[in-house]
Formats: sequence, C-alpha cells, structure tokens
Amino acid sequence: MHSLTQEIRGFSRNNLRKQCTRVTTLTGKRLIETWQDARVHVVEEADPSDGFGCGYVQDLSLDLQVGVIKPWLLLGSQDAAQDRETLKKYGVTHVLNVAYRVENAFPNDFIYKNISILDLPETDITSYFPECFEFIEQAKMQDGVVLVHCNAGVSRAAAIVIGFLINSEGLNFARAFSWVKNARPAICPNPGFMEQLHKYQQHSKKANGSINDLK
Repeated sequence: MHSLTQEIRGFSRNNLRKQCTRVTTLTGKRLIETWQDARVHVVEEADPSDGFGCGYVQDLSLDLQVGVIKPWLLLGSQDAAQDRETLKKYGVTHVLNVAYRVENAFPNDFIYKNISILDLPETDITSYFPECFEFIEQAKMQDGVVLVHCNAGVSRAAAIVIGFLINSEGLNFARAFSWVKNARPAICPNPGFMEQLHKYQQHSKKANGSINDLK
C-alpha cells in the first residue's frame, strides 16, 4: 500500500538491524519484525534483494481478514473496507475510516466517518478517541455493525479499538490488547501508540475508580 509505505518512511532502512523475524499471518500477509531502539517495528513484506535481508516492497495481496471484537464491532484493513462482499458477510452498517488518503468505497451504502490519522509514534492517537468512540457507540445504539479500519488494520485502527475497550469495558491495557490480538493476530500498534494506551489506561483507572482485569 503506497500511502502506508510513505507513512513509515521515518523508520530508516539504514537503522534496521540484521536480526529480523518474518511473520506470516493467517491471511497470508507477510510481515517483518525488526528491533530498533529496544522496540519492535513491523513492516509489510520482505524484499529478498535488500542487503539486510529486510526491506519494504509494495504488498499486493488482499487482507480480507476481519477481527470480530464484538458482534457489532469489527477491525480490519482498507482491503476489507473496500470489498463489498466482506462488508455484507459481516452485516456492516457503519464504517470508521481512520486511514490516511483512503477514500470511502461505498458512500451510498454505509454510514461513514472519516478521521485521517498518521501512523507515526508522535501522533497523539488519544486525542481522536472521543469522536471515534462516539461514532462506535452511535452504531451500537442503532443496532448497527461498525468496521474500524485504517490502511493495514495493524496500528491506528487497532489502537482505537484497544482504547475503546479500555474505556467502555473497564479493561486494563493487557486484557484489551489480548482481546484485540486474538481477534486479529496481525495487529501491532506503533511504539508511540502503545505508550499512549498505557497512559490512557492509567487515566481511565483514575477517572473510573478501578479497572476490571478479569473481563
């Protein structure tokens, strides 16, 4: 996905270590995990010609795997959001598009909300939580099914859904992350989002008085 490749331009190829792990998701998407600054960074697809054994190439495979967080709350990539049959299969009525430069595919058939968010560690993802959560709750109240998606369905949309579970279910970060990871194994919010979600959990704990670790 060209726009996603542009957004991860901040992760310099020259800084990648030779040690890397190739991960193939259930849908066949190939991801590369590399260590930088003591943190894991995930990029799509391996480029065998790269001198480091890791690199970026355009990923042309479709990722139609949809993570069912709740019967009315789904998580996926832009591929799923642009596939009418997939949307019909899951009974989608609302689409929360938090991708960058991804148009809504079926504006006449679904209720959309667009919030362009950059997948960068310095992006304040929590500042977008209120309007995202409001849209998700509206879909629920209308007995609808909402798909939350970004470009790859790995970082931004995942962070939004994890934050929603922390807020609405009273979960701690670990439980919310595990819940979403089980539904969509490919997720991997960028390090900045992970740190913000940890802080958001603490903020929610203070606001609500407690966090339910067992839900």
